[in-house]
Amino acid sequence: MDAQNRLLVILGAGESGVGAAILGKLKGWRVFVSDGAAIKVSFQQELREAQIEFESGKHSNEQILKADLIIKSPGIPEKAPIIQAIREKGIQVISEIEFAGFYSNAKHICITGSNGKTTTTMWCYHILKKAGLNVGLAGNVGQSFSKQVATEAHDYYVLELSSFQLDDMFTFKADIAILTNISADHLDRYDYKMSNYVAAKFRILQNQLAADSFIYNADDAIITSQVKALQPSAALYPFSMKEQQANGGYADDKQLQININKQLLTMSIHELALKGKHNTQNALAAGIAARLVEIRTEVVRESLQDFVNVEHRMEFVAKVNGIEFINDSKATNVNAAWFALESMDKPTVWIVGGVDKGNDYNELAELVAQKVTAIVCLGTDNHKIIEAFKSQVEVIVEAGSANEAVAFAYQLAQKDQTVLLSPACASFDLFSSYEDRGQQFKQAVRML
Repeated sequence: MDAQNRLLVILGAGESGVGAAILGKLKGWRVFVSDGAAIKVSFQQELREAQIEFESGKHSNEQILKADLIIKSPGIPEKAPIIQAIREKGIQVISEIEFAGFYSNAKHICITGSNGKTTTTMWCYHILKKAGLNVGLAGNVGQSFSKQVATEAHDYYVLELSSFQLDDMFTFKADIAILTNISADHLDRYDYKMSNYVAAKFRILQNQLAADSFIYNADDAIITSQVKALQPSAALYPFSMKEQQANGGYADDKQLQININKQLLTMSIHELALKGKHNTQNALAAGIAARLVEIRTEVVRESLQDFVNVEHRMEFVAKVNGIEFINDSKATNVNAAWFALESMDKPTVWIVGGVDKGNDYNELAELVAQKVTAIVCLGTDNHKIIEAFKSQVEVIVEAGSANEAVAFAYQLAQKDQTVLLSPACASFDLFSSYEDRGQQFKQAVRML
């Protein structure tokens, strides 16, 4: 893309925004970075060292609206006044991933889905790294894609992509696209229309050709229906826990199989590094991707066995007087909490709550009745949760902090039971992020 004498404005000076600024400067753009919140000192220092102009704690419309191209943080909603002003002016808005893609000749393995995308992304990266490939990790995890394109030039990138990032991607192409599942999430950003959210997720297929690959969950009715309707150009590699796949992946309660171009990888389900049905699906998706880049079956098998999961996703914290504490703070929607509860094999005290994103708790009712002995609500407005589960669970209490929630849960749980933090909600009422929520939970457990 021609950058000569053109102004690139970047809204949001986090990891991705600063990375985009560095790549933009390197490629000859005039760069201005604007953040409505205070920019971290470390990022301010990085921008100064690169001699990039920036503003912190405000948006100067006059300067921003002079832009030839705008990169916005995925966290900025369409209804934000600055975005409305940009749209009125007709300035092109793209994501940091799209921008980095202009300058990347690497192979891109891209993962999206309502749940499981971080684990699948990390697992893919782990396998490729173990196989000795020159691979970068970016998107919602790892370092800025743009900064890596500017400074490291990997042969492969494994990218976790949210629907918000996909919304602002237009010419970028995934060589291998993975769609883990689709369930209601972020509907507040999609006019509360599920069809809009589904369409955003399926943008991961845009620009794919016959030589590219699409790996998807064949047990997800929404995905299979959309695949049938769209007839993607890419080669299809479904995975399932219900039906064997001629080209793709399959697992039952004993064995996992990955069959790519008549080359079969099999292993015991009990050898997988992570337990639970959802993690078996993640393993199938990651394993198929690895085989598509022709990583040897032995390396794939070993990597599926020795992977260590990401922080805040079904993370074992401690066992205190026979009570197990698990941190699943990354479960910010109902579907993620469903997967967590489904994998519980002991009576469970469930810590749930936060900022509701239009949640329907009905789909959890059966699991809660089977597995949950008590509920601790961790949020400022818990009436919807209490109303949903008061007929299934006798004891429901409310907590205003991680310390209080852990103290209540510890009192309510008995020996050989589990305390599970799996909030099904965003964290912003009491915490700065799901990571902050998870850290405070872990700290409170360690103080017991």
